[in-house]
Amino acid sequence: MEATPKPKLKPLHWDKVRASSDREMVWDQLKCSSFKLNEEMIETLFVVNTPKPTPKETNRWQVLPPPGQDNGNRVLDPKKAQNIAILLRALNVTVEEVCDGLLEGNTDTLGTELLESLLKMAPTKEEERKLKEYKDASPTKLGAAERFLKAVLDIPNAFKRVDAMLYVSNFDSEVEYLKKSFATLEAACEELRTSRMFLKLLEAVLKTGNRMNVGTNRGDAHAFKLDTLLKLVDVKGADGKTTLLHFVVQEIIRSEGARLYGGSATETSAMNDDAKCRKLGLQVVSGLSSELSSVKKAAAMDAEVLSNDVSKLSKGIADIGEVIRLNKPISMEESSTNKFSDSMNSFMKKAEEEIIRIQAQESVALSLVKEITEYFHGNSAKEEAHPFRIFMIVRDFLTILDRVCKEVGMINERTTVSSAHKFPVPVNPLLQQVSGGFHNGRQHTSSDEEESS
Repeated sequence: MEATPKPKLKPLHWDKVRASSDREMVWDQLKCSSFKLNEEMIETLFVVNTPKPTPKETNRWQVLPPPGQDNGNRVLDPKKAQNIAILLRALNVTVEEVCDGLLEGNTDTLGTELLESLLKMAPTKEEERKLKEYKDASPTKLGAAERFLKAVLDIPNAFKRVDAMLYVSNFDSEVEYLKKSFATLEAACEELRTSRMFLKLLEAVLKTGNRMNVGTNRGDAHAFKLDTLLKLVDVKGADGKTTLLHFVVQEIIRSEGARLYGGSATETSAMNDDAKCRKLGLQVVSGLSSELSSVKKAAAMDAEVLSNDVSKLSKGIADIGEVIRLNKPISMEESSTNKFSDSMNSFMKKAEEEIIRIQAQESVALSLVKEITEYFHGNSAKEEAHPFRIFMIVRDFLTILDRVCKEVGMINERTTVSSAHKFPVPVNPLLQQVSGGFHNGRQHTSSDEEESS
């Protein structure tokens, strides 16, 4: 006897992922019995001949990063001289203090703010030549800014020293930032790999999508690219409001609520049981966003920027070595220059070891990101244009999921209130099924199946 053909449903357009025999994938963890699809409800909501009462509304938000700030070169003219004078007054520092700090390589004395200001004052080669050639006996008087720059330029390789000392001053904060960034990437990978609720959600979407795509070449999928999660809100049901994501969320709420709820129908009314079940299930589903907090942080990172930051740290050490080399001929004669070289050499020994550790942490973090992308997308992970794109997809999906969970919570609340007061209000048809079939639905959960077996 031939089976009755299933009604054709609206398709879910997804990119199927081939199973990989040489690596573990998330799809290997799915259990056939842990999610039961509500066939009747999905056919009611998403049958293909359903009229489309509303036009497609596809909202896409793209947050563009702010353009980089470009500090253009300044020319030594009256305006620049005035700006330097203003800076010096604001910093409340004397020429002698600046020169002593540069000679000794003492970053604590000068501080990051002053070093950054000094770099902004750096003269052009032509300006430097004129200031060095200036003689005190000249009838032309120098202004405050020119006198300051001339005194600084009397120190060998003055602005190379400033650059080196600024690197030293910023080193600890840069290292701490990179450590936290790579630790966040590692945590994000671990969250995606171990989240039971995210796995449950993928299973629900896979089964739902395969039912939607019966009879098409998109059917019988064993895996899909996570981009599909962003398309669930684009597939709308017969009422024009319920999306495929609403359906999936309600199904998981029912399943999770029944798994967690410990009440008995003999103790409380069926209505109270149903409300408690849905409330418990909603708490679990809506908690996914908090559970994947590191994923959301990782999505805001840029792999190229992180790589450049590590490279800059490494290059900065080389630049300091060059400054020390330039001062070697002088260091035998002037003890003050010896202080600068001693200070820089002491720093370099510590910094080189720290950079090796940072580079190792970077390698581990990027390797884990590559592995987690392959864990979900298999060989198609090679097609990803952005190394951290998987985090961006999940972050965008979590934003949508949070909104849908709030909507579902409000609908569930209205349903509970209307049932308690015995007056009809228009409710989502999906919720009528969940509410009316709660006690029957409990027998379909994985935990009850495992108990019965």
